[in-house]
Amino acid sequence: MIVVMQTAAEKGQVEGVECRLLEMGFAPHRIQGTGRVVIGAVGEQKVVFPTGLEVLPGVERVVPISAPYKLVSREVKETGTVVEVGGLKIGGPEIVVMAGPCAVESEEQLITIARLVKAAGAQVLRGGAYKPRSSPYSFQGLELEGLKMLSRARDETGLKIVTEVLNPQEIELVAEYTDIIQIGARNMQNFSLLREAGRVKKPVMLKRGLAATLEEWLMAAEYILAEDNFEVILCERGIRTFETSTRSTLDISAIPQAKSMSHLPVIVDPCHSSGTWKLASPLSRAAIAAGADGLLIEVHHKPAEALCDGPQSLTPEKFSRLLTSIQPVAEALGRGVSIGEDLSMTGGF
Repeated sequence: MIVVMQTAAEKGQVEGVECRLLEMGFAPHRIQGTGRVVIGAVGEQKVVFPTGLEVLPGVERVVPISAPYKLVSREVKETGTVVEVGGLKIGGPEIVVMAGPCAVESEEQLITIARLVKAAGAQVLRGGAYKPRSSPYSFQGLELEGLKMLSRARDETGLKIVTEVLNPQEIELVAEYTDIIQIGARNMQNFSLLREAGRVKKPVMLKRGLAATLEEWLMAAEYILAEDNFEVILCERGIRTFETSTRSTLDISAIPQAKSMSHLPVIVDPCHSSGTWKLASPLSRAAIAAGADGLLIEVHHKPAEALCDGPQSLTPEKFSRLLTSIQPVAEALGRGVSIGEDLSMTGGF
């Protein structure tokens, strides 16, 4: 259930409600809504209405929540959540673009790409230091050295950093070097990892599992919010279907549906969805048209030499053109997108 406080409710009244919820056996989660505080009460206890909370000072009303994902639900928070990362707002009117290589291969490779994607208009640098691969013989990432390279790329360019963590034991280390922690599709239901990500109190990007329903995806996000970390970004990266012409199938309908079911921002990874750079631009335009709050794009200055996912990586020049192509779609919806240099005119690749 949720307890909606009056707009004029005082801090002491909010704390009084939270104390009463604790006494009743619930875990209270305070959520700052538009102009008022809402308290989410999570627990296994059976709620009998009226609850008695209705008469406490400062309480406007008590509302049951029908969705199994309590804190993620729009019933708890009607307005969309905006995740702030050092001044960068994800979920606001501006489309946020994250770009970079699938894997960190060397400092020279990473710094080169970071400079180019920033020049084109990206705000966040993506790059994997730890790589979960289908084959144990594939490149697994540079691990700690890769994290250090990402940190140096941030110092060099000012870009925010997003990178993946694979297990709970490494989450503190990854959090030390990154701005956004990524939980990959294969780990979407790694519940120990989700709990630890919630406890770190750093923005988390949660990718949808390869065969996960929307409810399973949102329930995974609930694990993070249940640890009082509301800075969660959902990422649709394609699901497994019977179609074989693409690596996965981008579920366009999941974007508006997830945004109607949840208050969390949603971004899209068109490169993993398709498995080819050729579809990245049209899928990006479709994603923005469907309401996506951002994009996660793989960019490599030498895709043919990439150690991971070269065929789905755009060159910096193609990435620059992608950003230009999504601008009119964003503007038609009253949203903005950062456009930098045209790399084809400045010696880009």
